[in-house]
Amino acid sequence: MIPSTDRNYDRSRNVAAGVLTGVALLPLCWLGMQVVHECGHVVGGVISGGTVTKVVMHPLTISRTDVSPNPRPLITLWAGPIVGSLIPLFVALAVPRRWIQTRHLSGFFAAYCLVANASYIGLGVFTPAGDAEMMLHHGSPRWLLGTFGAVGLIAGGIMFQRLGPYFGLARVLEIATWRGASIAWGLLLVIVITETLLSDPI
Repeated sequence: MIPSTDRNYDRSRNVAAGVLTGVALLPLCWLGMQVVHECGHVVGGVISGGTVTKVVMHPLTISRTDVSPNPRPLITLWAGPIVGSLIPLFVALAVPRRWIQTRHLSGFFAAYCLVANASYIGLGVFTPAGDAEMMLHHGSPRWLLGTFGAVGLIAGGIMFQRLGPYFGLARVLEIATWRGASIAWGLLLVIVITETLLSDPI
């Protein structure tokens, strides 16, 4: 029989590891979402005949991609949220079912990207800013922005709901480890340092 003091100690360690992992996971998702989103703008700009002049991916600012000339701005603009939503989703769906933790984490990231991109574009119906403002300026109808936002929010919400049992407190107490927390923080540190060193000036 395991003494209660030992069980409480292990439980406290798991809680601490889970909290540290969660604190690292959210900025990891934020930075990763920006990377995929800007990749979409780059691809859209290139395939539509434009020239990418700058990509800002600094961790302390909102990412952006400058394209000039930009002969088909709507392709460049819409490619960001579309690619930024679909690529993480396809990756999550492609992860083999036997890779349980990887599948859950990739699913969480995909849901995060869906909700983030949908919110960014969908809210442009009411408070245009950034890509949404430029989409409206170049002729995209408000209903299209609203539809994109609604579909993305619903899809992301469904994914989060299905992943709920794997990211709840009980699950954290069961699987959280200091090794996992160290890996999450290590990845976050690598991304922040890499973006800081390689990003174009803000």
